[in-house]
Amino acid sequence: MLTDGLDVTPFRGVRYVPERVGSLAAVTSPPYDVVVRPDGLHELQTSDPHNVVRLILPQAPDAATGHRNAARTLDRWLHEGVLARDDSPALYVYEQRRDGELQRGVIGALRLTPATDRVVLPHEDVMPQVVAERAALLRETAANLEPLLMSYQGDGGADGGDTATVLERTARAAPLLSTTTEDGFTHRLWAVTDPQEQRLITRDLATRTALVADGHHRWATSLRVSSEHGDRTPWNRGLVLLVDSTRYPLRIRAIHRVLPRLPLVRALELSAAGFRSRRLDARTPAAALAALADVPGPAFVLSGAGEFHLLDRPDPGLLARTIRADRPASWRELDATVLHSTLLDAVWHIPDGPSDIAFLHDTDAAVSQAERHGGTAVLMRPVAESTVRELAAQGVTMPRKSTSFGPKPATGLVLRVMET
Repeated sequence: MLTDGLDVTPFRGVRYVPERVGSLAAVTSPPYDVVVRPDGLHELQTSDPHNVVRLILPQAPDAATGHRNAARTLDRWLHEGVLARDDSPALYVYEQRRDGELQRGVIGALRLTPATDRVVLPHEDVMPQVVAERAALLRETAANLEPLLMSYQGDGGADGGDTATVLERTARAAPLLSTTTEDGFTHRLWAVTDPQEQRLITRDLATRTALVADGHHRWATSLRVSSEHGDRTPWNRGLVLLVDSTRYPLRIRAIHRVLPRLPLVRALELSAAGFRSRRLDARTPAAALAALADVPGPAFVLSGAGEFHLLDRPDPGLLARTIRADRPASWRELDATVLHSTLLDAVWHIPDGPSDIAFLHDTDAAVSQAERHGGTAVLMRPVAESTVRELAAQGVTMPRKSTSFGPKPATGLVLRVMET
């Protein structure tokens, strides 16, 4: 289908056969980049011998061996009937619900388009080494193992457009699967196989553009591998969950940094000349973040050795020397911009590598990891979605790991294995 907007097509999803696994909840996983702690990885590996983490984060002495192991595991599970491909191509309606929170969207195979086409708008920079590693896994497995989370803006109003109409009509029927994961979210999945219903969705989405909410490295990975195949089927499409944020606003949280080799005392000493710092009377990370929430201008909480310190009021001259001037003011004033350009690069001189900077979504985990290593946790504030969209629309990317959109889709409910 030729379109100036999102080009989404049905695909034959690959799903777990419920009778072959302990439970659907036991074989799912958060996205690969959320599973950062060894204890979390171990818990997923032991929850069920067929947990999808064995595909998305294969463990081996080296990366190449791990990727081959993942490919062999995927092939074996398909051969043994642990995983099975659906009979008919489908678009999948996917729902997540917890307490009063509801997110509903459509999973499909999206045509990969470069950022210059302005159809899919990334908003964060990526780390080349991560893209290279995930690309190697994609090549070896020939499968989209996890859907990216993307948001688009529908028509609003009561009907919300054809996609919303089909999604809500579909969600009134019995689902293909329903499971509740340990985070309390109930996940339900339906297959839309009727060609007329599929056309209503694809024609509606063909008028939309999307923001990459979660999965920038997977998006960059898919673009790289697609270009290697000359933009040919099936490599020129990727697995995505598209959510209409006018009907189901996404939740945005911060991603914190842990600097294991920078003690808190040293961090405060080095930043004293360019920032104001003061110790907070906070006993918990939540209390420290509450104190940070309404501080004007760029600001952070530094944590370590059981203490919380507020860092704010950066010296304007220091910012002018360290932050590039050819970007919009809204980018130059981002907490993440000041952190990476000024603090990490110019003040603390932290090398840009995984052994020196860890990115954690969970606040308590960031604080405890910093204390365990005698380092510093940098606790961040979330960015407003309006700022994210404004910058993305201008083609301006934010520093990597600036945002955490959610709720994130569970990995393992539906996969896309390449078919030629």
